[in-house]
Amino acid sequence: MSTDDKNRAIAAAILPLVGGAGNISSVANCMTRLRLGLRDRSLVRDEALKALPSVMGVVEDDTYQIVLGPGTVARVTPEFEALVAAGAAQAPAHSAEELADRGAALKAARKAKNATPFKLFLRKIANIFVPLIPALIGCGIIAGLNGLLVNLGLLPGVTPALAAIASGFMALIAVFVGYNTAKEFGGTPILGGAVAAIIVYAGVAKVEVFGQALSPGQGGVLGALGAAVLAVHVEKWCRRRVPESLDVLVTPTLTVLVSGLVTIYGLMFVAGEISQGIGDFADWLLENAGAGAGFLLGGLFLPLVMLGLHQALIPIHTTLIEQQGYTVLLPILAMAGAGQVGAAMAVYLKLPRNGSLRRTVKSALPAGFLGVGEPLIYGVSLPLGRPFVTACVGGAFGGGFIGLFTMLGDKVGSTAIGPSGWALFPLLDGDKGLGTTLAIYAGGLVVGYLVGFAATYFWGFSREMIEEFDVDAEAVAASAPVAAGPGATGRDPEPEPEPAQA
Repeated sequence: MSTDDKNRAIAAAILPLVGGAGNISSVANCMTRLRLGLRDRSLVRDEALKALPSVMGVVEDDTYQIVLGPGTVARVTPEFEALVAAGAAQAPAHSAEELADRGAALKAARKAKNATPFKLFLRKIANIFVPLIPALIGCGIIAGLNGLLVNLGLLPGVTPALAAIASGFMALIAVFVGYNTAKEFGGTPILGGAVAAIIVYAGVAKVEVFGQALSPGQGGVLGALGAAVLAVHVEKWCRRRVPESLDVLVTPTLTVLVSGLVTIYGLMFVAGEISQGIGDFADWLLENAGAGAGFLLGGLFLPLVMLGLHQALIPIHTTLIEQQGYTVLLPILAMAGAGQVGAAMAVYLKLPRNGSLRRTVKSALPAGFLGVGEPLIYGVSLPLGRPFVTACVGGAFGGGFIGLFTMLGDKVGSTAIGPSGWALFPLLDGDKGLGTTLAIYAGGLVVGYLVGFAATYFWGFSREMIEEFDVDAEAVAASAPVAAGPGATGRDPEPEPEPAQA
């Protein structure tokens, strides 16, 4: 089977289990998950979906998220979208409306539960930056390769070209942020990009604000965010007041002019000060309290992920990458995944008779080593309870290890966001040479693995938990019908009622 056929088969297997094409209102993907908007949640067959070999787990938030893993999800999503489009075209005209009516109450209740203003804001922030991650990863790896070639004195005629390729996106990242921000907040995307482009335009160096000349790029992604949000508000104000006959001329002109002037004479300066403060604070924190800060960050990251609050860190990571060339926070936070892997290995050894759970661990560990933690979180540690806590302990010690070396003057950073675990190695950078950086990060992973394993093995299970979970659930289920079958009573069982028609 070709790769395309395999991806199409995965999409085809998923579609009927989520209610068919008529039940899908939106399709998107992030680094690891297929994110679906559903009209009727009750049509989803969760257990059958989780049983698919390609599905690592499911997560329910504002969308229904199917964990397929990095690489796979990017290839399956277009195939899934094509199947949804084909199914929608063949469906009766009224089917979508009927499904929408059936699922409206359930969808409203779920949204009311999860859609706090703060979480909605964080989701918008994530939706702005997540589409940029593939470019950040690609350019980050090229930058790392270029640095290695420069240090080794190899291919001197090629390295300038590699530097240009790696740096071009980062030089214009504010434009992409502005475009996505306007799109996410309900404005015209190109106007958001146009206003954000002012920030990176070289000509702003001729403008003085508060007695200081502006610098191209001053304010960075935070300035682009603010400028694009302002542009959306100006545009909406104009749409409500400008006559339709003049709208095509007046609205874009006023949007760019007003937002641009505020950006130049206010936002760039303010956002520049905030960005500089973020960088200075991150450096100060890790240089003066690195071990303690790393311990807290590494230990708390998994709970932050569970609450969706980790999305607030995305602009901070991007700001640090823009300022310093790498984010010193991501390698520390990646230690949470190492603690999770260590905890899963301990679970595997502590429950030798639970074949189902052990198979889950074996299938999810490779993804865990590569930094995809959802299968282990939702399939292993979180349902057990205490192993989730001990996994956090492993992450805390791994983060503390890297933070300690930062205090000693050895910074470890990542040139992009998204990957973690072993997948982060190609993106690592620091201030003491690549070899030292790789060694410190690898040491942190080992500490996270070992402490997560030890904490889970010795303190992750009570006696009652062992008695409850260290059983062969499949054997128990298989023996249950025999005990209650015809031979147990000496007479035939009552006939099963006919299933109700849907």
